[in-house]
Amino acid sequence: QVMVITLKWIYKVKLDELGGILKYKANLREEVYVSQPDGFVDPDNPNHVYKLKKDLYGLKQAPRTWYDMLSSFLLSQDFSKGSVDPTLFIRRNSNDLLLVQIYVDDIIFDASTLELCDLFANLMCSKFKMSMMGKISFFLGLQISQNSRGIFINQSKYALELLKKYGFESCDPVNTPMVDKSKLDEDREWKAVDPSHYRGMIGTLLYLTASRPDLQFTICMCARYQARPTEKHVHAVKRIYRYLRGTVNRGLWYPNDSSVALIAFADADYAGCQDTR
Repeated sequence: QVMVITLKWIYKVKLDELGGILKYKANLREEVYVSQPDGFVDPDNPNHVYKLKKDLYGLKQAPRTWYDMLSSFLLSQDFSKGSVDPTLFIRRNSNDLLLVQIYVDDIIFDASTLELCDLFANLMCSKFKMSMMGKISFFLGLQISQNSRGIFINQSKYALELLKKYGFESCDPVNTPMVDKSKLDEDREWKAVDPSHYRGMIGTLLYLTASRPDLQFTICMCARYQARPTEKHVHAVKRIYRYLRGTVNRGLWYPNDSSVALIAFADADYAGCQDTR
């Protein structure tokens, strides 16, 4: 438990003798007190608190300050911020392109040339203490495989963890995530189930849609009934897990020789919902 008494951020830019930016500094001047943790309570003063001498990594202000400092630095280096995603930074040099994606203190980047990648790596290492991990293979639960033919992204490790968590490790797989012509509705005649457990099953599946668009429709259909799920809805969700059991290694394949054009298909059904039509 952390209690912040007073808090003040001091943001400074250190300049060199010519007025150029030498180093970015983000200092936190604060008085932070924490309650005595279990096992370290002073028996003579059980109601006293500790005053921190150093900042804690988990302070809620730390991520925002780091982002402000990093984004200011990137913008000063001719990057532009993404209009939709503020954690995406783009730099264009003639026909070359450099993309930088930030997730707290993890950064992935790619460029149209290896020289541009090396330039960015050297730039960041000159300003911050960083470790270059090499070619990306795992990021935020996404497994990424790259070769001369293309890039493959999947979440098999995460999928196996889900199957184990909900007891579907050895279930019989099915060929489709939903029964053909399935008509899910509220159907209050069925027995209600624990909504927390149902929401947990849905929530963990939703993250899989990052690399499994084949699950998107069925999961979103089942997600409509999180307020009052019944056994009927649980049966539908269990089928998704059975389908996942047989398709763990599926993912997205981006071949090198493919077009970058995105083709989408839609089949609008304004009377298909059993509850609102």
